[in-house]
Amino acid sequence: MLTRFFRTLNIRMQNKSSENFEEHIVDSLRRIIRAVDVYSHELSARHALTGPQLTCLRALARSGELTLGALASNVSLSPATVSGIVDRLESKGLVARRRRVTDRRSVAIGLTRAGKTLVRKAPAPLQETFTRRLAALPAGKRNQISGVLQQIVTMMEPEALPPPRSRRGKAVAEPKI
Repeated sequence: MLTRFFRTLNIRMQNKSSENFEEHIVDSLRRIIRAVDVYSHELSARHALTGPQLTCLRALARSGELTLGALASNVSLSPATVSGIVDRLESKGLVARRRRVTDRRSVAIGLTRAGKTLVRKAPAPLQETFTRRLAALPAGKRNQISGVLQQIVTMMEPEALPPPRSRRGKAVAEPKI
């Protein structure tokens, strides 16, 4: 789906005048966001899971029991975020927390039988499908996409954005995180 998206994007960009590039780039970003949103809604409707929940389940299926910190590192999310995900997965009966025999202070998270069954039935996470399709592209094209996306990420990072303004045009203090 995303390979087709980039091919279509390339054709559209070649057919448009250079003065409309900004509009087309923003439109393409919206389409990417929409593709992720559609995938997330389908995953939720079919399996009552979110993308991050499925990613955690699949990491546990690959690695076996993990501590919360190891799982967070494995899926590139913060421990606080993963803690909430594990709470929800545990309430659904898909994972269980167990004290480690070797170190009673350490808690391991593992899949339950229902969790293992769900992982086998669930579709691959969007990033795995995308990664497989991306890997099929020539190295030069992957390098080009990587460079462009890195520039986009840099431009969209909060410190690159102008300070927020109120409706009256006055600068607004940034929220404390």
